[in-house]
Amino acid sequence: MKKYICFFLSFYFFTIQGNSQTLIKVGSKHDNESRILGEMIAFILEDGGFTVERKFNLGGTAVSFGALQNKAIDVYPEYSGTLSSEILKIKPTSTDTLNEIVKRRFGLAVSAPYGFNNTYALTLQAEVAQKYHIKTISDLSSHSELKGGLSYEFLKREDGWPNLSKAYQLKQNVIGLEHGLSYRALLNQDINFTDAYSTDGEIDKYGLIILEDNLHFFPNYQALSFYSNDLPEKAKQLLHKLDNVLTEKEISKLNALALFNQQNHADIARAFLISKKLIQDKAIRPISEAQDIWAHTLVHLKLTLLSLLAAMCVALPLGIFLYRFPKLSKPVLYFTGILQTIPSIALLALMIPFLGIGVLPAIFALFLYALLPILRNTVIGFISVDPQLKKVATAIGLSNAQKLRLIELPLAMPMILTGIRTAAVINVGTATLAAFIGAGGLGEFIVTGLSLNNTHLILQGAIPSALLAITLELFFELLEHLFISKHLRQAVNKV
Repeated sequence: MKKYICFFLSFYFFTIQGNSQTLIKVGSKHDNESRILGEMIAFILEDGGFTVERKFNLGGTAVSFGALQNKAIDVYPEYSGTLSSEILKIKPTSTDTLNEIVKRRFGLAVSAPYGFNNTYALTLQAEVAQKYHIKTISDLSSHSELKGGLSYEFLKREDGWPNLSKAYQLKQNVIGLEHGLSYRALLNQDINFTDAYSTDGEIDKYGLIILEDNLHFFPNYQALSFYSNDLPEKAKQLLHKLDNVLTEKEISKLNALALFNQQNHADIARAFLISKKLIQDKAIRPISEAQDIWAHTLVHLKLTLLSLLAAMCVALPLGIFLYRFPKLSKPVLYFTGILQTIPSIALLALMIPFLGIGVLPAIFALFLYALLPILRNTVIGFISVDPQLKKVATAIGLSNAQKLRLIELPLAMPMILTGIRTAAVINVGTATLAAFIGAGGLGEFIVTGLSLNNTHLILQGAIPSALLAITLELFFELLEHLFISKHLRQAVNKV
């Protein structure tokens, strides 16, 4: 059985890699604006006759750029300031110069700008600005008592808080927040200021004040397409349709449609492109909310079960081996325990240089997380078998293989199933983070809901995920009742 499972997994992974090469893979970061721009790129390519695979909600610049470098995606929307300061580590320069540098260093290319500058900024409520007489970022330096809540990426970027605070001599206490949640924290007065993108729809909606960058710290952030030079020439030409097509006012309005009118990113992008006559107005069959949730649930279940099967293929025979050679069990279990301590999103990001983005690295990361509970419970299950029973089995002439099959495995099975059940429930929750590397699943709803501050979307991902975990828990409990005698189940519950 194990051979068939492992063969299936190998065939599945091979199929994923082989099919992905026939598509143009469009990526985007997980913020609201990037999703809209990513959809625009996708629609323009589809309108030009290409088949597009969307890899959205990627976890920030490092993940998106890594995916492009490793050919896991072919194009994604980026900003000139981010390219120069965060990726190339150079001073701000022209788009033509950026194009020459990325082509020379990475074999990549950038398009002409879309027409708007979405600069970083610091923003705060108008009442706070008036109370403390703050108009510029320099004014903020006189009020160290104010508390900042900044996005995690901004806290680490070269053009973010570390160098900004040095340039302006800012001494405020700052905390990390998901960008979509920072505005709520600002309105609730949990924080006094936050970083923002100048085209965020929340700024006008909430009457917030953008502080003047009087030292001109932030570079120009012209939005543009960042793509592989291997793209077909026709695709490169199609990307030029976005040249100088958007203004700051227009993109801010589109962002607000997603945030406050709760319109779908794809619908917003498509309507805008049709209004500009950049794509044809073709009828698209709408997908109901129930169908969308079901499709994402199936992907989530696939990630969970395939990683679980792979972990079982490795952990069960390895556990038997460690039982036979107990001196090796401690170092091996210690190593698998270390894997559990690696933060999930960090492990997923580490997979990108080796496996790209999408389903394969997500399954591999989840496989690593499932190893420890299955392996540990397998070893403990075999060790817990009564030594007297082993002696009796030896006395009546059973071979090691017969003892394993007839005595040790049946008695260890309750503990083994408990380990598999634990791994399954853990993987259901961890799989929601796979959305950050384009693997899909119910995490997509949660990530999108966070960027839009949309509780309904977050619940669309959280509730089915919780129900899936409960269903798997009940399924394994049913297996125990069907195949394991009552006294063995009770013994395990006492452990």
